[in-house]
Amino acid sequence: MDEKRDVIDPEIVDDGDGPRSGYEKYGRRFSDDGFRAKIARVALRAGARLVEKALLLYYVMRDQATPLWAKTAITGALGYFILPVDLIPDFIPVAGFTDDLGAIVAVMLLVAAHVRDDHRDRAREKMKDWFR
Repeated sequence: MDEKRDVIDPEIVDDGDGPRSGYEKYGRRFSDDGFRAKIARVALRAGARLVEKALLLYYVMRDQATPLWAKTAITGALGYFILPVDLIPDFIPVAGFTDDLGAIVAVMLLVAAHVRDDHRDRAREKMKDWFR
């Protein structure tokens, strides 16, 4: 059986609304408010490394010059980060955010050509504001 798969995320899921890629499923969970709330709740536990990478992706996603396919991938990764229940629950010490970090790093590699210095600068400045 030759099934067409999503190039961005080969995982096909069916959560009752029909089959779709994992990014489409998790991307529906993304919102600006949800992202900010998640960062505020978990920033110290997740660590600066994960938070800065998530912020960097957020600024890349908000850039008008970023292509739709990249925005879709980023929205999926950030939606997974926001999701309260994921592969490894966030409350588990040390390992809780490894799956979130993995999703974010994978998408960063995918969209690396669209990450600009101004995105990095904005993420660093926001980190300075939050982690003084």
